Amino acid sequence: MDLARVVGSVVSTIKDSQLEGHKLLLIRPVNPSGEFIGSAMIAIDAIGAGTGETVFFVTGKEASFAFLPDNVPADVSIVAIVDQVHESTDRRARSRS
Repeated sequence: MDLARVVGSVVSTIKDSQLEGHKLLLIRPVNPSGEFIGSAMIAIDAIGAGTGETVFFVTGKEASFAFLPDNVPADVSIVAIVDQVHESTDRRARSRS
């Protein structure tokens, strides 16, 4: 999972029938400090996020898992709204083996 901020919404009047009823949002990746670090992308919203919120998103095949048992054609899905981010200052907590 990665962090992003919702920067807008996407309206599509003609789309795959499996996307009917699902909200599409424009998200942009951020670092733990909230600074933008990547390009914007379109994500399907699984949890009801809104513009300005920080969210967790998943990519790849796992993006469709949030909608099981439905088979939703998604490469990027929003799976959580982030309330707070606490970054550790302890080097040992940040290192990964």
